Amino acid sequence: MKNMKKVIVLIVLLSGFAVSSFAQATAYAPASATIVTPISISKTADMNFGNIAVGSTGGTVILTPAGSRSATGGITLPAIIGTVSAASFTVSGSQSYTYVITLPSTLDVTHGSDIMTLSTFTSTPSATGTLGSGGTQTLNVGATITVAGTQPAGTYTNTTGFPVTVNYN
Repeated sequence: MKNMKKVIVLIVLLSGFAVSSFAQATAYAPASATIVTPISISKTADMNFGNIAVGSTGGTVILTPAGSRSATGGITLPAIIGTVSAASFTVSGSQSYTYVITLPSTLDVTHGSDIMTLSTFTSTPSATGTLGSGGTQTLNVGATITVAGTQPAGTYTNTTGFPVTVNYN
C-alpha cells in the first residue's frame, strides 16, 4: 500500500510537469502586398537643334530642356532658325511616386559619312522626378552638339534615337 501511495504521488507530480512543459500560444499576423502602376515613358517630341551656320573654327550649340539654344565658338544661329525643340517625354506611373532619370553620355548624328556628336545631356526635371496627381509628368531633354569648323552642310540625324530611362526610387 505504501508503494501504491508513492506511485500515485509520483504520477500526480509527473502529470503536473507534463502539462506545463507542453503549454503553447499562437499569434497570427496578416500578410499583404500592394501592386503599383508600372512606370512607363513615351516620347512626345523629337530633339532638333534647328539651323546652324558654321564658321572656320567650329564650336557648339547648347539646346536647353526648355527648348532655347545658344552658340559658342565660330557658330552662328541664323535668323531662319528652322525647327528647334528639346526632346519631350511623358512619364507615367503611380501618383506621387518619385523616379530616377538616366540620360545617355554621348550620341552621334550623321549625314552620310559625316558625324557630329551630342553630349552633356540635361533634363527637366533633373536627376529625379515626381509623378503628379494624375500619375504623369513631362520630362524634357536638351544636349550640346559639337560642330567642326569644316563640318559639311546637310541634315544630320540618328534614326535609332537616344535612350532615356526612368526607374522608381
